[in-house]
Amino acid sequence: MVLEVLTGTGLAASAGLNAYIPLLTMGLLARYTSLIDLPSGWQWLGNGWVLAILAALLAVEVVADKVPVVDHVNDVVQTVVRPTAGGLAFGAGSGSETVTVSDPGGFFTSHQWAPVVAGVAIALGVHLFKAAARPVVNATTAGFGAPVASTAEDATSVLMSLVAIILPVLVLAFLLGMAAFVVWFLRRRRGRRREREAARAAGYRV
Repeated sequence: MVLEVLTGTGLAASAGLNAYIPLLTMGLLARYTSLIDLPSGWQWLGNGWVLAILAALLAVEVVADKVPVVDHVNDVVQTVVRPTAGGLAFGAGSGSETVTVSDPGGFFTSHQWAPVVAGVAIALGVHLFKAAARPVVNATTAGFGAPVASTAEDATSVLMSLVAIILPVLVLAFLLGMAAFVVWFLRRRRGRRREREAARAAGYRV
């Protein structure tokens, strides 16, 4: 069951960065390759119309997320979309037969709500951090950092989706890396706040 959990976790975390990349990745791989065999309840992800709609939504997301101010509005809208996609991705991915998972765990087939709830929670956590970090990036770079950060997030989402399906053990490395980045970001933000407060206090004394 461990590999199924890692697969679902990686896909859900990917959805927290970009709602449509993990769903589109699973659909394309299921339709055109033998890398993943979706369970019966999730085979609609490989439908041609579903893939076309996901591709169109992804195109809108990719553009909107790279424009300062618009990216913030997009993050507000995605507060509902990304956790939902994370639930779908975890549910579909954890119950799928992949190149590394040949017998999906009975836990996920007997309690179908569990992976969906787990995926929603994971994707929501990643999304909230992303949404909180983006205004800081925009403010400290005068908006020039938005497309760079967004491109890095999209690339991470694609890579994590593929790794979750093909080599889920590496999802642990991704999660550890993301956790380390969160700690570094929060410490840096706290340090800058202290510097601003110290500068403000010095200005008052003068």
